[in-house]
Amino acid sequence: MGAILNGMALSGIITPYGATFLVFADYMKPALRIAALMKVHAIFLFTHDTIAVGEDGPTHQPIEQLAMLRSLPGLTVLRPADANETKAAWIKALTLPAPVALILSRQKLPVLDEALFPITAGAPKGGYILSEWYTKPHSPEKAAILIATGAEVHIALDVQRVLAEEGLPVRVISMPSTELFELQPEVYRKEVLPQEIMNRVVIEAASPFGWHKYATESGKIIGIDHFGASAPGAVTLKEFGFNTEHAAETVRKLIRENANR
Repeated sequence: MGAILNGMALSGIITPYGATFLVFADYMKPALRIAALMKVHAIFLFTHDTIAVGEDGPTHQPIEQLAMLRSLPGLTVLRPADANETKAAWIKALTLPAPVALILSRQKLPVLDEALFPITAGAPKGGYILSEWYTKPHSPEKAAILIATGAEVHIALDVQRVLAEEGLPVRVISMPSTELFELQPEVYRKEVLPQEIMNRVVIEAASPFGWHKYATESGKIIGIDHFGASAPGAVTLKEFGFNTEHAAETVRKLIRENANR
């Protein structure tokens, strides 16, 4: 399928796309590499993007595939959080002169309100401030930053609400594409991720490989560095720490640790 997409793109007639499970990106690696090497404008759509695949078990639950795709020079990877970010990702993918991997979830997700969140302007930049710090009397001005992709963005928003009630302001960054974010001016990247904010937590239900750049040595990554398990998707996510309770406690613990340094 990957080779066929490359051939169709090289015809110059259309911008083709093909779709399969994310875990099967391994089988498509040679075609993906050729697409990136030749700057072929094809869109590779990968679904069922985390351990939320559930009962299909570890053989079908992707762990290292996102890191593999992001490591491929010339390939832009986009993992949107909802239907509206997906729309923005599709539009961006059609404008890029090289191959794109669009990574989508299999589970039902809430739809972010475009009237409340700057999705249309922010998502094409790869990383953007989805929801700003809440402030309360006697609270730290800027307590922490949460960085998330895909379905885990909704966990980050829930954590923000929980911690706001405790007087801990948290900024939520949606980062559907690290490649596009790195193309932004330095001043923009520093505005999104201020260097002085040490409390950073990254949430992505995949290998943490590559995220240390954004979490920094002072931050934490909620990822998965082992294979999954056969269980309903919601159970698997909870067991491996991809829920509001675990993420919120991770932020609290990080704030305490960095305060004592």
